[in-house]
Amino acid sequence: MASEKQIALFESFKAINSIEAAEYEQFDVKRGLRNADGTGVIAGLTNIANVHGYVVSDNEKIADEGLLRYRGYDVYDLLDVEAIDRRFNYEEVAYLLLMGELPTQGQLDRFIAALDAERELPNGFTASMIMRDTPPDIMNVLARSILLLYAYDAHAEERSAHHEVATAISLISRLPRIMVLTYYAKRARYNNESMIMHRFVPGQSTAETILSMLRADRQFTAKEARMLDIMLCLHAEHGGGNNSTFTTRVLTSADTDPYSTYAGAIGSLKGWKHGGANHQVLAMQREIKQNVERWDDDDEVAAYLAKIVNKEAFDKTGLVYGMGHAVYTKSDPRAVICKKYAEKLAVGTEYEAEFNLLKSIERLAPEVILQEKGTRKDMCANVDMYSGFVYSMLGIPEDLFTPLFACARMSGWAAHRFEEIVSGKRIIRPAYKSVHKGKRAYVPMSER
Repeated sequence: MASEKQIALFESFKAINSIEAAEYEQFDVKRGLRNADGTGVIAGLTNIANVHGYVVSDNEKIADEGLLRYRGYDVYDLLDVEAIDRRFNYEEVAYLLLMGELPTQGQLDRFIAALDAERELPNGFTASMIMRDTPPDIMNVLARSILLLYAYDAHAEERSAHHEVATAISLISRLPRIMVLTYYAKRARYNNESMIMHRFVPGQSTAETILSMLRADRQFTAKEARMLDIMLCLHAEHGGGNNSTFTTRVLTSADTDPYSTYAGAIGSLKGWKHGGANHQVLAMQREIKQNVERWDDDDEVAAYLAKIVNKEAFDKTGLVYGMGHAVYTKSDPRAVICKKYAEKLAVGTEYEAEFNLLKSIERLAPEVILQEKGTRKDMCANVDMYSGFVYSMLGIPEDLFTPLFACARMSGWAAHRFEEIVSGKRIIRPAYKSVHKGKRAYVPMSER
């Protein structure tokens, strides 16, 4: 809480920091690095991923089916488990992102062995860095841990390709362990609960390692591990324009060390408008479930959605969280895949009714917005609509939703850092127009 002496310092916070919206229009400022039609301002080039959700024809933005490709491979193809002769998992996707090509079996085995060899943390790291002064948000511990791991790297300031790849592999391997250990440290500090400290099992995949360390009995099914693996793959990369990846690019362009870069990316991902948005989605869904008596009644679900749209319910913003995306218009391929496999887990279980409710929200939200606002907007469910539901089915606590996102995205961030080092070559420095009205005459203290 602020002291009385501090109050005067922020009483005029809003007035001092306000700039009239008309001035942004006057100087044609691309707020949020977006054009007036919502398309992104092109700030760079990449070979890593293609995020497609619309086409621009004759200067008009036209909605299109969503497409996501990693290094040219369609994510639908990468995650196709119907073909029994193919083995695709997070480690393979990470290799693809970092190395640019799908691995042979021998290359994949060596990459997995390299990840396995890096899971161990420095001696005393858990007790002194994770369990000490554990903050309430796990994302902050992930960022702090990455910055502290800098101290254990004798070549931390080296910028060679060898060191960059070695650092990325180390963090991709270690972050999941740090995440789970921090979760239990947080429970012990704030909830007075037991801290479980399972050792990792050599040879397990990233998804298996997370489930094995997280569950008290260490038990999980192959189907559960595969579902978590799919979620990691879907979060691994999403182009250079998303906020945390752009943060990675900006920091890399300044020629800072990899640890500072990845810690900054985690700080960005934590944001409520970025990776942290899944908490808002889950909270909104929770409120709908509590206030809609018959989840299978379209009229009742639509009526409550109308309250949300009209700023009468939930957080009074009028937003239906989990719907809409900055790029995707007709479909978000991550949501399509997540929904597909979520249904496989939910059908025939106690989660089936909740899954059907989410499908109803996805189907009804555009109709409700049109009815209540009189405007039709190209809108599809985004990955957050179903990701929290999947994690809940897997028994993963909400505290870990965004940290899981960070663990998965490490491979994508690293790939973009590599590309920026090799191809960027210039520090990213956009311009800000000063709109202050002229020079001000200095006034002596005695005359103020």
